[in-house]
Amino acid sequence: MTSATTPPPDRPLILGVSGASGLIYAVRALKWLLTANYSIALVASKASHMVWQAEENSKMPTEPAAQAQFWRDRAGVPTAGQLTCYRSGDVAAAIASGSYRARGMVVMPCSMSTVGKLAAGLSGDLLERAADVQLKEGRPLVIVPRETPLSLIHLRNLTTLAEAGAAIVPAIPAWYHRPQSIEDLVDFVVARALDRLDVDCVPLRRWEGPIEPAEPGEAD
Repeated sequence: MTSATTPPPDRPLILGVSGASGLIYAVRALKWLLTANYSIALVASKASHMVWQAEENSKMPTEPAAQAQFWRDRAGVPTAGQLTCYRSGDVAAAIASGSYRARGMVVMPCSMSTVGKLAAGLSGDLLERAADVQLKEGRPLVIVPRETPLSLIHLRNLTTLAEAGAAIVPAIPAWYHRPQSIEDLVDFVVARALDRLDVDCVPLRRWEGPIEPAEPGEAD
């Protein structure tokens, strides 16, 4: 696991936050990445602002510096790591270029609208452009779709992205690590998504084989 006191490689990780329900996934990812001193470039879509308002009854700032402080406050990490936020319409931002040296990108949560646009090669905003760049440059792109049920169109679009090189990590938690809270369930998905970027900074009880059954009358 990456030490919170040892800076990891300086290539930033791009975090895209689309307008799917489940923005807690982005918050928890930021918590662990910043705590481990990673450098994060974050871009939130316009739709994510509306979802945040609906889920948290609060307004996400649009100005980059204010938004960075907003995300840090939600993640509970006031100073560690580096966080740079970009406006969704800033398609001339650094992360829009293939010459920008990123370690990869994760879109978490990822809406089916974003999945469809990426599968079609469309880049209407900075999030979509940055994701498209990862594919064309052969860098890791991790998609964390949060939708159910999935239509045939959704499945075909996800298949197209997988064929193009993206990793598809659905927001489906496990229970073998014996979660005690919603955050534990969320962290499982975050950890599995970051695994695809070779990033290990989430404290997670990983599977190590069958757990010995409790003795009769012994608490589980």
